[in-house]
Amino acid sequence: MKRVVSISLGSSKRDKKVEVEILGEKFILERIGTDGSQEKMIELFKELDGKVDAFGLGGADLYISVGKRRTTLKSIEKLIQYAKITPVCDGQYLKDTLEKKTVFFMRDRGLIDKNTKVLIISGVSRYGSAEGFVEVGCKTLFGDLMFSLGIPIPIYSHKSFLFIASIVVPIARNLPYEWLYPTGKSQEEVIPKYEKYYKWADVIAGDFLYMKRHMPEDLSGKIIFTNTTTLEDREFLKKRGVKLVVTTTPEFDGRTFGTNVMEALICAYTEKRPDELKEEDYYRLIDELNIKPDIIEL
Repeated sequence: MKRVVSISLGSSKRDKKVEVEILGEKFILERIGTDGSQEKMIELFKELDGKVDAFGLGGADLYISVGKRRTTLKSIEKLIQYAKITPVCDGQYLKDTLEKKTVFFMRDRGLIDKNTKVLIISGVSRYGSAEGFVEVGCKTLFGDLMFSLGIPIPIYSHKSFLFIASIVVPIARNLPYEWLYPTGKSQEEVIPKYEKYYKWADVIAGDFLYMKRHMPEDLSGKIIFTNTTTLEDREFLKKRGVKLVVTTTPEFDGRTFGTNVMEALICAYTEKRPDELKEEDYYRLIDELNIKPDIIEL
């Protein structure tokens, strides 16, 4: 049996452990939250290194992207150095493949078209899906300045997004991670903000905790495109009137895990590190391991 452990800077209230069988092989998938403690994350990396088959890196991005060019976040790069044997997966390779594929899955099922308005919470965090929505022809709004940096400026052009990202990313990579993303108990806070942009969108796409952070009370008829969701998350969205949740990863025991967990599963299965697999390998393994999106009606 192979074991995948996602160590997350997020809340321990979202922890989950399941056993699944894929292609006749059993896997334990486990998520352990550190409630924002980088010290506890380091301890867990040290304790479990070499004892599990692959680590997921949860509640944090190791990479952010300007188009196809990846940049590491220094504050996160320092944390994963304590995993010296076991590969660490932040999910970026699946964000560029599985999530992009899910956008076309939505198009093929008539959920989106060139008239669909999409609020992309963070394009630098999930460029694969952002690129997918642009290629479908959707009207896209990039929320990077608003949701990551607190600057109330929407970006309606893909070209403008790439230009602004090329300036901001080299600066952002040096910032403390908690300045960019909610960690620990702050993940439980909801402070409504940017309501008109939520209202404008037909689809709200991105990391669930990022989008939840400023969600308004009324999201009637909206489609949420995301990855990690719990039963409590779905109830939260249902109360706000959300119509559908499209998750880029499959459901296990009432929980969809993040791309970091599924990427770690792929690495455990292949016994390779994430950067040892090519883009075409990921697409092949997504099909081989039957990693499919879910459409959840609320």
